[in-house]
Amino acid sequence: MIDNLINKIDSITDEFKNNFSGLSKEQLNRKPDEQTWSIAQNIEHLIIINESYFRVVEQLRNGNYKLPVFAKAGFIVNFWGKTLLKAVNPGRRKKLKTFSIWNPPESEIPADIPKKFIAHQSKLKKLIGDSEDLLRAGTVISSPAKRFIVYKLETAFDIIVTHEQRHLEQAKEVLTVLNESVRQ
Repeated sequence: MIDNLINKIDSITDEFKNNFSGLSKEQLNRKPDEQTWSIAQNIEHLIIINESYFRVVEQLRNGNYKLPVFAKAGFIVNFWGKTLLKAVNPGRRKKLKTFSIWNPPESEIPADIPKKFIAHQSKLKKLIGDSEDLLRAGTVISSPAKRFIVYKLETAFDIIVTHEQRHLEQAKEVLTVLNESVRQ
């Protein structure tokens, strides 16, 4: 499982690098419309979400992570895991509203955001690689955004990678729209 996730992360990272590394600050921050995030906002959003899970794993390691009582109910854990994984599927065209703690800034994001994302991906791979014992133990966590949403850490990592694929596709769509507007 870990090798599969790391391979997917490498592939996603390469696609982000190939598609967005050569863009200017203006190109990265340009929005096709007010309802659509810029490429930079898509990237920053991924970093913000993923880093919120870093804190969860750190708390697990420190022994000070507390789950709600109902996290012991396997059907609830499975329900939330399947629901969230389905919701972030890149093929699902319905727009989702993120939890406010995961919103990217509305202000301009620096031009080095693709480089920051690439460095972030290395940290994410290390986190996953170092979590083998927690995955084997079937560790359950709460969503960093809403404590009542519980699922296995293994599912959280699947959600993270699938979510990255979804935002890669969204950022590529923004790039296509921006390229078409330049041609016109």
